[in-house]
Amino acid sequence: MLQPRIPVNPLPTGRPIPLLKPTPDGIEPTPAPAPAPAAVPAPAPVPSRTAVQLTPGSAVALAAGGGAVVLVVGAVLVSMLLAVAISAASIAVVAVVLRLLVRDMQKGR
Repeated sequence: MLQPRIPVNPLPTGRPIPLLKPTPDGIEPTPAPAPAPAAVPAPAPVPSRTAVQLTPGSAVALAAGGGAVVLVVGAVLVSMLLAVAISAASIAVVAVVLRLLVRDMQKGR
């Protein structure tokens, strides 16, 4: 009842091999002889792909496009860094002002 059940695996020929089940009297059945392997057809020839050929104009366009991408990404990163730096500086100024105000309030002015 609690024995694992293994699914029947088909052969490459498509015929399934049945599982051997033990008989109640303890005699194991003999397995059927394995069928002869079917002839494997030769793989179809893969058509050769033509190599990509860059003309001087397309090479210049590719280099210009890559340079434009680098410049745009660099500008975005620099602007994000500048925004973080400005935010940090403004938070530092607010912290100094608040500290001065709290100190003045503690002195009782």
